[in-house]
Amino acid sequence: MKKLYLITGPMGVGKTTVGKLLSNTINKTAFIDGDWCIDIHPFIGNKETKGMAINNIIHMIRNYYHCSECNQIVLSWVMSINTVNKIMLSVSDLDLEIYNISLICDKESLAKRWHNDMKTEWRINELLEQSIQSIKSYNDRETSHVIDTSNLLPEQVVELIISKSY
Repeated sequence: MKKLYLITGPMGVGKTTVGKLLSNTINKTAFIDGDWCIDIHPFIGNKETKGMAINNIIHMIRNYYHCSECNQIVLSWVMSINTVNKIMLSVSDLDLEIYNISLICDKESLAKRWHNDMKTEWRINELLEQSIQSIKSYNDRETSHVIDTSNLLPEQVVELIISKSY
């Protein structure tokens, strides 16, 4: 059975870093960065573009699922519970073992990571505050495996994910 890892969490928590590392650790794994599926300049985040991104993600998951060279798919993106549920429902006809993972960290760790990754255009203080405020919503998800990454290296987070999925 193929595996799908849905990695979500607040902006700046390390989803992309962990997702890329996970996909590079396990052979025959595809990596999808949800941000790539909505890469419009200037960025426009509205109902239409978010819906388009979700459709792009579902399409990519399905294509990777049908590829004989791919055994696992890793998706990293900021996802609401509704978005996670929509993606899971849209691929429920596929023979996939799905791991729903929420990465969180404390405010101090998030701020430090945020300021260490200033190469992205949306790393502004207003969004940092919004991201800090969203931590609790990811911690409260009952259907998700929550990993507090505050004192962990990305490699340690990947080890935890692998240990829970094998």
